[in-house]
Amino acid sequence: MGSSEALFIAQIVVLLLVGRVLGEAMQRVGQPAVMGQLLAGVLLGPSVFGVVWPEAQQALFPPAREQRAMLEAVSNLGILMLLLLTGMETDLKLVSNARRAAICVSAAGIALPFALGVTLGQFLPQSMLPRPDERLITSLFLGTALSVASVKIVATVVREMKFVRRKVGMTLLASAIIDDTVGWTIIAITASLALHRHPNAATLAQSVLGTGIFLLVSFTLGRRFVFGLIRWTNDTFISEVPVVTAILIVMGGMALVTHLIGVHTVLGAFVAGILVGESPILSRHIDEQLRGLVVALFMPVFFALAGLNANLSILVDPRLLGLTCGLIAVASVGKFCGAFLGGTLGGLSGRESTALGCGMNARGSTEVIVASIGLSLGVLNQDLFTMIVTMAIVTTLAMPPSLRWALSRLPLHEEERCRLERETFEAKGFFSKVERPLVLVDDSVNGRLAERLAGLIAGSRS
Repeated sequence: MGSSEALFIAQIVVLLLVGRVLGEAMQRVGQPAVMGQLLAGVLLGPSVFGVVWPEAQQALFPPAREQRAMLEAVSNLGILMLLLLTGMETDLKLVSNARRAAICVSAAGIALPFALGVTLGQFLPQSMLPRPDERLITSLFLGTALSVASVKIVATVVREMKFVRRKVGMTLLASAIIDDTVGWTIIAITASLALHRHPNAATLAQSVLGTGIFLLVSFTLGRRFVFGLIRWTNDTFISEVPVVTAILIVMGGMALVTHLIGVHTVLGAFVAGILVGESPILSRHIDEQLRGLVVALFMPVFFALAGLNANLSILVDPRLLGLTCGLIAVASVGKFCGAFLGGTLGGLSGRESTALGCGMNARGSTEVIVASIGLSLGVLNQDLFTMIVTMAIVTTLAMPPSLRWALSRLPLHEEERCRLERETFEAKGFFSKVERPLVLVDDSVNGRLAERLAGLIAGSRS
């Protein structure tokens, strides 16, 4: 085995070990595991390990481009796998349960911080820009990074607080799902503009039109194709885990399609995940097999590598520290005010809107992926990347306790209490999971009684 291959294996082992230990520690204190994986990279990078023992840090993670490319290959595949998993966890049916409020919260919660981020980008000093003549692209990436929320972290806290069936809980989850869906579309288009270097109206129209056609075809013909492929694979192959292979092929194929139409591959992987997650024969066993691969390997490596790229020692510079604090303040205030305004417009109370503002303020994995894409495309420099990752860490660590506080202050109204009791009762009933009853009857008295009962059961569930 060559020295480069041995070093690559050593890097993977260290990243997995430290990421797993810190992820476990974070979960035990009520924080998402992804923060532990990100902090593992920070500790192993130039921020801590490089200061305490620079020779050992350079020996384990040398700056040589050829060596680093091996880790980056795993990381780049990890981005697609993460987006596939995110898409599989995206339940679009939830949006219909809180449609008006969720759309208002997501629209205002994206628009306000996006506008603030773009404005902030226009006033950044030229030394913070990798290409001063492409300030607009950097500003768009900054606006996108400030505007998206992490649906995984929102869902974790809402489930932990047992607010999934509460009105504000459903609105939070639905808003985060819309945020994710719209956010990855914006990221794909922004990355497309970055690749064109000097975008114009025609370039923008091509990216938007291409994205629109891709989404339309994916959610019509693509849905049928994916469902059919998974069903055929499951029924035909007798070898081990054939459906997982089919899912990975779908992900890769759709990522290549988005690349060919000129937008980033993350959109293809995300949409593939949504279609796979909606497949009627996707069993929990298959889902767990795929999730195990992503969570055990790709997530720790990707987030740890992002932490390695973030050199927090730059924050000893008062100017950069001030800019980072300003970025955190703009991101937090913009997202909170946008979500609060959206909740108010959606007909929610002040306390409910406050909970929405707190809940939508976690960036988590989404922010880190956006920053990594921007760094790889050359529209973010190392300092700006570190500032965005720092902002992601701070807002994500602050979100769970603030959301728990906001949710604990929400009273349970009589109407909501009756609905929850009815849903609990129906969930324990014999017909709890029936969606469409089919009853064969004749003209006898018993037949007419069965028909009547079936009609009552179906009618009560619309």
